[in-house]
Amino acid sequence: MTAVVVERVGELSDQDLGDLSDATDAAILDGNGFGWLRPPDRSRLRAYYRGILLIPERELFIGRLDGTIVASAQLWRAPRNNEAQGFSGTLTAHWVAPWARGHGLARLLLQAVEARAQALGMTHLKLDVRASQDAAIQLYEANGFKHWGTLPAYAKIDGRMVAGRFYVKKLARKHKNKAIN
Repeated sequence: MTAVVVERVGELSDQDLGDLSDATDAAILDGNGFGWLRPPDRSRLRAYYRGILLIPERELFIGRLDGTIVASAQLWRAPRNNEAQGFSGTLTAHWVAPWARGHGLARLLLQAVEARAQALGMTHLKLDVRASQDAAIQLYEANGFKHWGTLPAYAKIDGRMVAGRFYVKKLARKHKNKAIN
């Protein structure tokens, strides 16, 4: 039986960075890059992930199959000087390596990010996705994200413009039990 684990991480071992880089390369080559069209060189990719861990407003979530990192997502919070948007977060860089699909990791990562956003007091979670990513769109819509807009010139891939879809989800409020005096 395959062990599936999703976790929020604050540090990555060299082995984890290698696994994460391998899985990221595969996701990018499969067309699920989060801005990259071709995998960057290994040192740049490792620096990218190390940098994510240093930014206080960003949190990295990873998915493992049998101990190996094969998926990732990030939660971005508004910086402290942006109090007006502190109620919401952004889900970004949400992907699963092609060989690791079918184990529920995309959904589990989504749930972990939502739970963390709620724990931080956020009431809304936003995301954007290329209009060509049908499986991701189905996942987000099935999990309560509402499409609110489309940008026709969202990304340029192989010389042509690809539209992007924008989503938001109102997160369920956590109920606090009130002590009875």
